[in-house]
Amino acid sequence: VLNSKGFSSMALKHSFFALAAIGVATSAHAQLGAAVTADLGTTGAGLHLVIPMESNLNGRFGANYLKHDFDKRSGLVDYKLDGKLATFDVLFDWYVIPESSFRLTGGLVYNGTRFKAQGVPSASGSFTFNGNTYSTTDIGVLKGEVSFRRAAPYIGIGWGNALTPNKRWNFSADIGAYHQGNAKVNLIPLGCTTSKAVCDKLASDVAAEELRLSEEGSDLKFYPVLRASISYNF
Repeated sequence: VLNSKGFSSMALKHSFFALAAIGVATSAHAQLGAAVTADLGTTGAGLHLVIPMESNLNGRFGANYLKHDFDKRSGLVDYKLDGKLATFDVLFDWYVIPESSFRLTGGLVYNGTRFKAQGVPSASGSFTFNGNTYSTTDIGVLKGEVSFRRAAPYIGIGWGNALTPNKRWNFSADIGAYHQGNAKVNLIPLGCTTSKAVCDKLASDVAAEELRLSEEGSDLKFYPVLRASISYNF
């Protein structure tokens, strides 16, 4: 059983160690440093956390988002695309020359980019796939999705260092690209009510349309990254 004196002594000892631990943690944080960035560019709006890894190497971790809707004509078919560009970055900035603002950047991007697609029939109320024309009264509506590879390696260059000593606010820029591979296209005609033979032919022609769209999407195999950032160093 502890008396009041013993209890006070133990409480004082625990308080001392707690304050010491807080002091060490605060000191370590001051030595470590970190920064947050707000970004805008071809990857949309983003936020990143920057931490030092070595004297000339920073780690940068964050997310970007861009809502992107547009119309596209492909072959003889018009599409409305409703999409989002959502990426999560794990990047490493290597400052080749110490105390220089120039950097080489490499890393990996988790690519959650997706587009919902809907086919728009012609004025006569028809679709033409693979050279064959189908009435919407027979095949219904055309819906689909366009996506890309999830894990995309990134490489680029940049200027600016969010962890510049004795400077709270910094500006930086990135120029690079990430490799997201060929587009994956999935088209589905919903509501084919005509004969089985016509529906089977439609499925074959839509598959050919998917392949053609995927080949068109190869133009975005390497997605360009142009990004400007403002950072706060704390």
